[in-house]
Amino acid sequence: MLTRYVTSFDGAAIAVTVRGDAASLPLMCVSSWATTPTTEAHEFSTFDELAAQRLVVTYDRRGTGASGPEAVDLGLEAQVRDLAAIGDALALDVFDIFASFDGTPIAIAHAARIPERVRKLVLLSPLVRGSDSIPPDRVRGLIDLARTDWPLALRTTASLWGQRDSTEGQRATARRLRGRLTPDVFARSLQAVLEADVTEEARCVQAETLILHTADAGFSLRQAQRVASLIPHSVLQSVDAVNTELVPAIILRFLDGAAEEARSVSQATAIILFADIVDSTQLTEQMGDKAFRAGARDLDGELRRIITESGGTTIDAKTLGDGVLATFPSASQAIEAALAFERAADGVRLQLHVGIHAGDVIREEGNVFGGAVNIAARISALSAPGEVLVSDTVRSLARTSAGVTFEDRGEHALKGVADPQRVYAVRKDDV
Repeated sequence: MLTRYVTSFDGAAIAVTVRGDAASLPLMCVSSWATTPTTEAHEFSTFDELAAQRLVVTYDRRGTGASGPEAVDLGLEAQVRDLAAIGDALALDVFDIFASFDGTPIAIAHAARIPERVRKLVLLSPLVRGSDSIPPDRVRGLIDLARTDWPLALRTTASLWGQRDSTEGQRATARRLRGRLTPDVFARSLQAVLEADVTEEARCVQAETLILHTADAGFSLRQAQRVASLIPHSVLQSVDAVNTELVPAIILRFLDGAAEEARSVSQATAIILFADIVDSTQLTEQMGDKAFRAGARDLDGELRRIITESGGTTIDAKTLGDGVLATFPSASQAIEAALAFERAADGVRLQLHVGIHAGDVIREEGNVFGGAVNIAARISALSAPGEVLVSDTVRSLARTSAGVTFEDRGEHALKGVADPQRVYAVRKDDV
């Protein structure tokens, strides 16, 4: 394993290691600010396994580990330029990127800005907006603590992000952090994560992208789903743990071109719209079965037309005659369809409950399965007649693109769903 220093745009020295098969396509690895793979390579078995088949490039982020504390700017822009500088120094025309945790905004921004350089992208427990992914109050508390009581800040960080059930594990994490970072770099790195926002860059990524979510990493599945919804050519796969031996195998299978295989075993992220006719049982009694079914049939045809024209797909296996289930590639398209639903229902003197959620679904023979479908149905049941309710995930995705406003309806406990869900009513903006 070779270690060299690359001088970045502002003179910062970045410690870089290169190992593995020199004849293979390079794999650039962007780790978290709190890890230093160059100076502590023995801790990162995933990189060793990847290096058995690829030329693996790792580096200590500016200001950390062997890269030294002299870097003045620790912001996202500087970090992106570091990655470009490493590629230039190593004469890497094209490479793949594997990024984890808060390293993922750097990889996303680089892939969006220099698309011709990045072939494929693997994002482990990704985030696009730091303030949405980590509690700002907790981060600010740690920043203040680092500047006033460094040992306590280390112990607190280890208890939050280290081995929570192991006192010795927490002590080991604190010792490692002390060796990697100064209090100032610790504080400024956390601030940089909090300020990171690559939402727009994520929408511009052209590289085929694998998003890995791990249950033990402290990052929510909802966050991974949001990233998958933003990046156009992405697939999402969940694994039990970061350190599982499956992770390198999954990464290599994806990078080596088995995209279809990765897709077949992964969960696809979708925007899910569920609509149900209000009081269908009572209406059948009032109108008579024949009249109700005629109206419902006309409405069904209109809803299918709207779904298709809005870019969605009707899930026939879940369509029962008094409502529809559909999936969409974007939140704005789903909201557009939902608002058109209301007009269609008025035309046949019926009303709809409509709910929209975004999340993982398993697709099989024209059907979709998964907890996200259940959440969409539960949100639909909460809506008043003629109202469109969306989850917080959908609101986040569509807040700048759908041309609507969102009225907070608070958190609700949904049957069969562990965590309360915050929902919003959609209000069309006045033109």
